[in-house]
Amino acid sequence: MTAEAETPDQPPHPVTGLDDVVHQRVRLGILTIAHEARRVEFGYLRTQLQLTAGNLSQHLGVLETAGLVEVEKGYAGKRGRTWITLTTAGDAALAEEIGRLKQLIARVETTATEDR
Repeated sequence: MTAEAETPDQPPHPVTGLDDVVHQRVRLGILTIAHEARRVEFGYLRTQLQLTAGNLSQHLGVLETAGLVEVEKGYAGKRGRTWITLTTAGDAALAEEIGRLKQLIARVETTATEDR
């Protein structure tokens, strides 16, 4: 397969649709875990993603500013807790990112099959 210039009838490469906010490794992990859990505690995310509290806070700030997660502070007994919930926009952004990644995988698998 040779690479050719894009033509009007050929869609852009799937990588052009990846969202830099979502695609970053840690943020993709946060969104994925929040999608699975629906509501996830800060400490659980920190442990699962092997991050410092400060690093996780920075990534959550980016996602919250983008409207992809909601951060809720409260108490469980006498201990302060922070919970993260995926927003509707976050769910849509994650689905779009996963769709683009599937397109990329399909292209690689098709090319690998053709090369054999």
